[in-house]
Amino acid sequence: QVQLVESGGGLVQPGRSLLLSCVVSENMFNFNSMGWYRQARGKLRELVAEINIGGRTTYAESVKGRFTISRDGAENTVYLQMNDLRPEDTADYYCNARLLRTDYWGQGTQVTVSP
Repeated sequence: QVQLVESGGGLVQPGRSLLLSCVVSENMFNFNSMGWYRQARGKLRELVAEINIGGRTTYAESVKGRFTISRDGAENTVYLQMNDLRPEDTADYYCNARLLRTDYWGQGTQVTVSP
């Protein structure tokens, strides 16, 4: 069973930074892509950033220039560096691993951006 474990969430003030980490229980290159999604209260889950097996990255328009997704194959870890955080970034953030049409999810980590 694939396991994804996120960490790094918390409460921060606007303009500050957070680094989210996601450790995968197996070789991350077994998957077509790895990504971060978020779900704010009362809203649908949305893609934040994704990195495919070839290293190509995709970002939501709302986070371009502020968030960076990266990976460490030796550690089977995917990161989301979040800079210049805004109150609208407040959400539960979920790590995702996708193999063909199958999605695997972590348990989520909460990010709250508030003065």
